[in-house]
Amino acid sequence: MKIATQKDLLKPCFIILLFFNFLTLFAQEVTLNQDPKFEQLLAEKRKVNSSITINNRYKIQIFNGSSEESKKTLIQFKKDNKNYDATIVFSTPLYKVWIGNFKTRIEAERNLNLLKKSYPNSIIIKPNK
Repeated sequence: MKIATQKDLLKPCFIILLFFNFLTLFAQEVTLNQDPKFEQLLAEKRKVNSSITINNRYKIQIFNGSSEESKKTLIQFKKDNKNYDATIVFSTPLYKVWIGNFKTRIEAERNLNLLKKSYPNSIIIKPNK
């Protein structure tokens, strides 16, 4: 049986050290360039998500139909009513335009009576997400 000398122990350490130095020679530096519009999109997404907060809130659905018609309805509604939050929600296969974020059913019904004049098919909903 041979007793390991200091010289025999240094060989594997030297090989491992040489291997790691070799890896660092070929390491690549990555620079990430982020488009400034990305932050704008992220901010818009956060705003949309916060407006769809649903916990125990009532909404009024003023439209139920195709994508193009829902967009037209939403644009027209926002022109006429700047004091309401409004959004489009997709629920297969239809698009829905939801208005408001009312705390109580009474508050939603008061607003429903006002909106029924322009949108006769409006209904109160309580999303369950």
